[in-house]
Amino acid sequence: MLLIDTYVGPSAIEGVGVFAAEPIRKGQLIYRFEPGFDRLIGEADLAAMPESIRRFVERYTYPHPIEAGKLVLDADNGRHMNHSLQPNTDFKDSVFGYAIADIAPGEEITCNYAEFEPGFYMLPSMVTAHAAAAPMQAKANGSGAHL
Repeated sequence: MLLIDTYVGPSAIEGVGVFAAEPIRKGQLIYRFEPGFDRLIGEADLAAMPESIRRFVERYTYPHPIEAGKLVLDADNGRHMNHSLQPNTDFKDSVFGYAIADIAPGEEITCNYAEFEPGFYMLPSMVTAHAAAAPMQAKANGSGAHL
Protein backbone atom coordinates (compact mmCIF):
# COMPACT_ATOMS: atom_id res chain seq x y z
CA MET A 1 0.00 0.00 0.00
CA LEU A 2 1.48 3.30 -1.07
CA LEU A 3 1.62 5.81 1.77
CA ILE A 4 2.03 8.82 -0.49
CA ASP A 5 -0.16 10.60 -3.04
CA THR A 6 0.53 9.32 -6.55
CA TYR A 7 -1.01 9.20 -9.99
CA VAL A 8 -0.60 6.98 -13.03
CA GLY A 9 0.60 8.61 -16.23
CA PRO A 10 2.52 7.99 -19.46
CA SER A 11 6.03 6.69 -18.78
CA ALA A 12 9.17 6.91 -20.86
CA ILE A 13 10.16 3.56 -19.30
CA GLU A 14 7.13 1.40 -20.15
CA GLY A 15 3.62 2.44 -21.08
CA VAL A 16 2.40 3.93 -17.83
CA GLY A 17 4.11 4.48 -14.51
CA VAL A 18 3.54 5.84 -11.02
CA PHE A 19 4.34 9.49 -10.43
CA ALA A 20 4.67 11.50 -7.22
CA ALA A 21 1.75 13.86 -6.59
CA GLU A 22 3.57 15.41 -3.62
CA PRO A 23 7.19 16.07 -2.62
CA ILE A 24 8.84 12.96 -1.19
CA ARG A 25 11.89 13.22 1.06
CA LYS A 26 14.91 10.93 0.87
CA GLY A 27 14.45 8.29 3.59
CA GLN A 28 10.65 8.70 3.72
CA LEU A 29 8.58 5.53 4.13
CA ILE A 30 6.47 5.36 0.96
CA TYR A 31 5.11 1.78 1.02
CA ARG A 32 3.94 -0.79 3.55
CA PHE A 33 2.64 -4.25 2.72
CA GLU A 34 -0.90 -4.29 4.08
CA PRO A 35 -2.65 -7.69 4.07
CA GLY A 36 -6.07 -6.09 4.56
CA PHE A 37 -5.60 -3.91 1.50
CA ASP A 38 -3.36 -5.70 -0.99
CA ARG A 39 -4.80 -8.77 -2.73
CA LEU A 40 -3.21 -12.19 -2.16
CA ILE A 41 -3.48 -14.78 -4.94
CA GLY A 42 -2.50 -18.41 -4.51
CA GLU A 43 -0.11 -19.59 -7.23
CA ALA A 44 -2.05 -22.88 -7.26
CA ASP A 45 -5.24 -20.97 -8.15
CA LEU A 46 -3.76 -19.56 -11.36
CA ALA A 47 -4.39 -22.70 -13.43
CA ALA A 48 -8.18 -22.26 -13.11
CA MET A 49 -8.06 -18.62 -14.26
CA PRO A 50 -8.51 -17.50 -17.88
CA GLU A 51 -5.29 -17.00 -19.84
CA SER A 52 -5.79 -13.22 -19.95
CA ILE A 53 -5.98 -13.09 -16.14
CA ARG A 54 -2.90 -15.32 -15.78
CA ARG A 55 -0.96 -12.86 -17.99
CA PHE A 56 -2.24 -9.95 -15.87
CA VAL A 57 -1.23 -11.72 -12.64
CA GLU A 58 2.20 -12.58 -14.05
CA ARG A 59 2.79 -8.95 -15.05
CA TYR A 60 1.47 -7.17 -11.94
CA THR A 61 2.23 -9.43 -8.97
CA TYR A 62 5.26 -10.38 -6.93
CA PRO A 63 5.90 -13.17 -4.41
CA HIS A 64 4.48 -12.63 -0.92
CA PRO A 65 7.35 -11.67 1.41
CA ILE A 66 6.45 -14.34 4.00
CA GLU A 67 3.90 -16.85 2.67
CA ALA A 68 5.34 -19.22 0.08
CA GLY A 69 3.01 -19.91 -2.85
CA LYS A 70 1.19 -16.58 -2.54
CA LEU A 71 1.43 -13.63 -4.91
CA VAL A 72 0.74 -10.00 -4.00
CA LEU A 73 -1.34 -7.76 -6.25
CA ASP A 74 -1.12 -4.15 -5.10
CA ALA A 75 -4.63 -2.69 -4.90
CA ASP A 76 -3.38 0.83 -5.62
CA ASN A 77 -1.12 2.55 -8.13
CA GLY A 78 1.85 0.56 -6.83
CA ARG A 79 1.22 -2.18 -9.37
CA HIS A 80 2.22 0.27 -12.11
CA MET A 81 5.63 1.07 -10.62
CA ASN A 82 8.28 0.50 -13.25
CA HIS A 83 11.62 -1.27 -12.88
CA SER A 84 14.90 0.61 -12.96
CA LEU A 85 18.49 -0.41 -12.32
CA GLN A 86 18.91 3.07 -10.81
CA PRO A 87 15.66 3.31 -8.81
CA ASN A 88 14.69 6.18 -6.53
CA THR A 89 13.28 3.75 -3.95
CA ASP A 90 14.54 0.86 -1.81
CA PHE A 91 12.35 -2.25 -1.46
CA LYS A 92 15.02 -4.66 -0.15
CA ASP A 93 12.89 -5.26 2.98
CA SER A 94 9.88 -6.27 0.77
CA VAL A 95 7.43 -5.28 3.50
CA PHE A 96 8.50 -1.62 3.52
CA GLY A 97 9.65 0.72 0.75
CA TYR A 98 11.63 3.92 1.22
CA ALA A 99 12.65 6.81 -1.01
CA ILE A 100 16.43 6.79 -1.49
CA ALA A 101 16.41 10.23 -3.09
CA ASP A 102 14.22 13.28 -2.96
CA ILE A 103 11.38 12.79 -5.46
CA ALA A 104 9.68 15.88 -6.85
CA PRO A 105 6.00 16.09 -7.75
CA GLY A 106 5.60 14.83 -11.31
CA GLU A 107 8.68 12.59 -11.12
CA GLU A 108 8.27 8.88 -11.85
CA ILE A 109 8.72 6.59 -8.84
CA THR A 110 10.77 3.50 -9.74
CA CYS A 111 12.06 0.41 -7.99
CA ASN A 112 14.42 -2.46 -8.74
CA TYR A 113 12.19 -5.54 -9.04
CA ALA A 114 15.12 -7.84 -8.17
CA GLU A 115 15.11 -6.41 -4.62
CA PHE A 116 11.84 -8.18 -3.75
CA GLU A 117 11.36 -10.82 -6.43
CA PRO A 118 13.76 -13.77 -6.38
CA GLY A 119 14.62 -14.91 -9.88
CA PHE A 120 13.36 -11.65 -11.39
CA TYR A 121 13.52 -11.37 -15.17
CA MET A 122 12.11 -8.67 -17.43
CA LEU A 123 8.98 -9.60 -19.34
CA PRO A 124 8.85 -8.39 -22.93
CA SER A 125 7.80 -4.77 -23.28
CA MET A 126 4.08 -4.43 -23.99
CA VAL A 127 4.75 -1.05 -25.60
CA THR A 128 7.31 -2.55 -27.99
CA ALA A 129 5.06 -5.52 -28.78
CA HIS A 130 2.10 -3.27 -29.63
CA ALA A 131 4.25 -0.90 -31.68
CA ALA A 132 5.65 -3.83 -33.68
CA ALA A 133 2.15 -5.22 -34.27
CA ALA A 134 0.70 -1.90 -35.50
CA PRO A 135 2.28 -1.91 -39.00
CA MET A 136 1.28 -5.55 -39.53
CA GLN A 137 -2.32 -4.88 -38.44
CA ALA A 138 -2.53 -1.78 -40.67
CA LYS A 139 -1.36 -3.84 -43.66
CA ALA A 140 -3.82 -6.63 -42.86
CA ASN A 141 -6.83 -4.35 -42.69
CA GLY A 142 -5.64 -1.92 -45.37
CA SER A 143 -5.67 1.13 -43.11
CA GLY A 144 -3.12 3.42 -41.60
CA ALA A 145 -4.67 3.07 -38.12
CA HIS A 146 -2.38 2.97 -35.13
CA LEU A 147 -2.84 1.24 -31.79
